[in-house]
Amino acid sequence: MDQTSIERLKDYLAQLPPKSQALLMREFERAAERGEDAAVANLVLDQLRRIVRRSGDGEQRNEDPAQHLFRHLNPFLVEDGVVLRPGQIRRTSLMPVWQWLAREGAPAAAHAFEAALATQIGSTSDIEAAARTFQLAAAAAIQRTLTDRSDMDRQRALGRIGAPSVVEDLAAIGAVLNARDALDTLNSRLPSFLHIFGESQIASVMMALNVPSLQTPLALPFALSLVMQRLSASWQIIRLAVRVAGSDDEIRVAATPYGVAVKMALDDLSQTSAGLRTDIRRGRFENVSQHLKTLHDGVRGLRTELDIRSDSNWGRQLAAIRVNISEVLQSEIEGVSGRVRRLLRQRPDKDIPSGAQLDPIEVEETAALIDFVAVCRNYASELAINEVTMRTYSDLQHYVERTAETLVESLRNGDERVRAFRQQQVKAVIRFCEVLFGQDYSSLMSRAAEQALTVERKSSRAG
Repeated sequence: MDQTSIERLKDYLAQLPPKSQALLMREFERAAERGEDAAVANLVLDQLRRIVRRSGDGEQRNEDPAQHLFRHLNPFLVEDGVVLRPGQIRRTSLMPVWQWLAREGAPAAAHAFEAALATQIGSTSDIEAAARTFQLAAAAAIQRTLTDRSDMDRQRALGRIGAPSVVEDLAAIGAVLNARDALDTLNSRLPSFLHIFGESQIASVMMALNVPSLQTPLALPFALSLVMQRLSASWQIIRLAVRVAGSDDEIRVAATPYGVAVKMALDDLSQTSAGLRTDIRRGRFENVSQHLKTLHDGVRGLRTELDIRSDSNWGRQLAAIRVNISEVLQSEIEGVSGRVRRLLRQRPDKDIPSGAQLDPIEVEETAALIDFVAVCRNYASELAINEVTMRTYSDLQHYVERTAETLVESLRNGDERVRAFRQQQVKAVIRFCEVLFGQDYSSLMSRAAEQALTVERKSSRAG
């Protein structure tokens, strides 16, 4: 199709009513899935999606039956790349499940709901009632697929739904759809923010959770996820498990249904630890301080409020988290001193090539690393990096303080050919002083450097 035809198609699609655009998009998506006229289907879909993006969250998005079906799953969805914990569902699993429901899981209910949305018959409450009917039909279809077949038939049926990750999410999707009303009620009863999560708040939350449909092994993690989203620190969810067990002994806690709360807290810490490792490896330090605080408080909270044995599953997972944190932090901390020395090393004038320069980006990256070491000091003990952090920070302070004085002095009588490079080194060391000693000290060094240059300029004119 030539460019003129594409422009005409674009104009035609843009003029369609939103509900017609939505209906057309669904039909072409199905055609593409079946492989019918794939080139044409993909071309039309591409133009329709561009129109949808330009119009924002328009009416056609609100009419999407898949979004209506799964709208109540939004608080529990995570993106690809996140290691799943109880109470979470992969966002990428939703569309394959919708397609399976429309194809063979609950096709009559799916098509009836699509028709209701496409024609917009009835009030908003009527459409919401239709959505609830469809959600219950979807939950029942999922339950039948998981339980009402022989092993061989079940495996064949699950294989038609999607990838193993989609099948893994299937039971959780069904549980949330089935418990939707109870989860909605819980969501409305919970405070918007649980700052302290002390005894009175714990008692209030326990009363809200005391609903039979939320106490099943599949539904409870999602109810606990709603609570976790309101906590100032997600690890505090373990306090519900301790309350139910009436003890901080991990064996008694693990024996209750709420033992899953400890697993959820540990998994969240593991995910934060992985995020910290990724950020550090990519040189992104803006979120490191928050990650470290989350990990420090979580590890300390679990060790303080639970009697966890070192040889238990929870104990081994907690130990693995601390080891992972220690390894990634220690290797990064140990390399900071070398970077600082390489930038500030005072070589003889003859060894400095003409036009030599310091990379300002590298200077700022190194300053961020020095600040990273300073932040690590606040959490060093709990994260098993106390010795290396204190040693490195002390070495940095001594080296930078001593080198700053030497570099400033070199401005007084250095070779004119390398003075620009020396000035860059002085600028770098002043930046490092700001991180290590504060603004007052770095300002003092700046004035000393300016005075040294002034004295050198006067000496040059007098000569």
